Amino acid sequence: MITAIDQRPDVVSGDANAMSPVWARIVSRCQESSNTASYTMKFVDPEIGRRYRFLPGQFNMMYLFGVGEAAISVSSDPANSDSLVHTIRHVGSVTFAVDRLKVGQCVGLRGPFGSNWPLESCKGRDILLVAGGIGIAPLRPAIYQLLKNRDQYGRVILLYGIRSPQDMIFKEEVEEWMERRDFQVLITVDYPSENWTGPVGVVTKLLRRVRVDSRNTSVFVCGPRVMNRAAAHSFLSHYVPEDQIFVSLERNMRCGIGQCGHCQYGPKFVCKDGPVFSYASVRNLFGKDEV
Repeated sequence: MITAIDQRPDVVSGDANAMSPVWARIVSRCQESSNTASYTMKFVDPEIGRRYRFLPGQFNMMYLFGVGEAAISVSSDPANSDSLVHTIRHVGSVTFAVDRLKVGQCVGLRGPFGSNWPLESCKGRDILLVAGGIGIAPLRPAIYQLLKNRDQYGRVILLYGIRSPQDMIFKEEVEEWMERRDFQVLITVDYPSENWTGPVGVVTKLLRRVRVDSRNTSVFVCGPRVMNRAAAHSFLSHYVPEDQIFVSLERNMRCGIGQCGHCQYGPKFVCKDGPVFSYASVRNLFGKDEV
């Protein structure tokens, strides 16, 4: 069985304490949509910046003094050690506070935490990525690595579902991906604009446009909970094995190291055992609303 963990990098935190954040300065901001922005950051201490590494799918805990902390996936290129990017939807107290920050101001970071997309284990296979809304952010580092090592994989396909064309994240980059001959990108929207000529409907409907080789396909899914379930079950119906379907889960996290219990998922902790799980490892929990 393929696991969702390759080899985790060291956690960067203050005073060798995993609960103590270090300072990172916002060096630029890009407004992605009406309620989502990408923040490029650099660690204030250059030595920490030189040591920091992450794997696609991992996250940092972002701390704002006097407000709180939130788990935010890293959305930048893992090969770029000069800076890191967090793409944030402003929906809660911490993320609303981030929205009020200006370039040059600092946030606290600790991490990276969690499991990753198993890119090493999936070499030689077709990779099918399914993203819903902001779910493309945790998949973006995996896309960077897939395209950078394109000859090591079979077909690479992205199915991207968004609420409306105006809600597309990384719009210019997605359009560049669509121009590539070695990367198939299909996009669907729930609410089309007057100029939209593409598919309309839930992202799983895009599967009708894709040929899935169940014996040689690995699937990475990230999006709202309902979409995660629907996508996973759709691929199961296409006979993709349970241990080849990987889903990134979102839970209420507080510590990032499996001690506080806020993100407990049955016998597992999303911050430590996830957020990337194989369907096989959470089969008995995945369909239960109360878990």
